[in-house]
This record gives sequence, structure tokens and C-alpha cells, in this order.
Amino acid sequence: LTGCSQTNEAASVGDFKISQTDLQASIDAVIAERTKVDSSQMQLETGDELNRGQLRFKILMHTFDEIAKELKIDVTSSQIGAKKATILESVGGEAELPKNLVNAAIALQDFDTYVRAIVISEQISAALSQSGIADEEVSAKVGQLLTAKAKSLGVKINPRYGAWDNEAGDVVAANVTGDAVKPSAK
Repeated sequence: LTGCSQTNEAASVGDFKISQTDLQASIDAVIAERTKVDSSQMQLETGDELNRGQLRFKILMHTFDEIAKELKIDVTSSQIGAKKATILESVGGEAELPKNLVNAAIALQDFDTYVRAIVISEQISAALSQSGIADEEVSAKVGQLLTAKAKSLGVKINPRYGAWDNEAGDVVAANVTGDAVKPSAK
């Protein structure tokens, strides 16, 4: 395994390690939540796609935390509480939250982490707007900042889950066959 030296490691972001156990717990929680809601009209990630999606989520959430440290952004529990209240109101209340989390492939146990990243993103967006960045460019700038930070931290993925694409800032499917299987020339 060239991607990660520890066998229980799904990925590392700089010195931060994401264990396969932690990743699997989120995957299992997402799958378990699906059984509790009507997901028949949802297009849900499954298999390797779900694994990569959960790993991407964990990498990006940690990257947001690293950006917050660098920019000295403090996120308070009251900010998280206020944002959660806003989210609950926008999805139709507490009863609708599980369905929305399932649709977004966010485990209930990861909801606070997700809300924290939203608060950080909103603070970065506000700072970019105040610095003169056009509102329609702010979202793209936040994405560029996230991708650049992940690249500078150094993301390594256990090949079992795929590979990290520095340009896209995403976990992509690995070429599991290497060069053993090649498309036939016509």
C-alpha cells in the first residue's frame, strides 16, 4: 500500500488520519438511516461510490477545519446551533431532517461536523465578498481555496478507496487493473 502506511488507514490529510473504522462507521450509519425513510425517489450513492463520497466528506470537513485555523476563524457552539436551526427550518423541521440527511449522504453522527463546515464556509464567503470579490465568484473561490489547502496539506488515499485528484480536490476511482487491462485497439 503506497497510499497509506497503516493498514487501518483510509486516508491521511497531512498529519490527520482517517481510519477505515471511522469511515466504515459513517458508511454504515448512512446505510442504516436509509432503512428509516422513503428513499425510493432518491438517487443514492452505493458501493464504491458511497465509500468515496464518505471519504471525500471526511477529507473536506477536515480541510475546512485547517482553513479555519489558518484564517483564525472561531466557530462557536451558538453559531452551530443557529445554523442547525436555520437548516431545520429550511428542510421542514426535525421530522424531515433524517430524509434530507439520507438524500445528502450525511450520517446523523456527522451532521454537526457538516454544520461546522457550513459556518466556516459562510465566514470565508463573507470575507471574500467584503474584500471585493464579486458575489457570483465567491463560491468558486471557496472551492479553489479548499482544493489548494487540501493540496498543500497532502492528501493520501488508501488505494482500496481510489486516489486523490489534486486538481479536482476529489477522491476518484482507482485504475484497479493498472496496465493489465487495456482497451482493444480497433
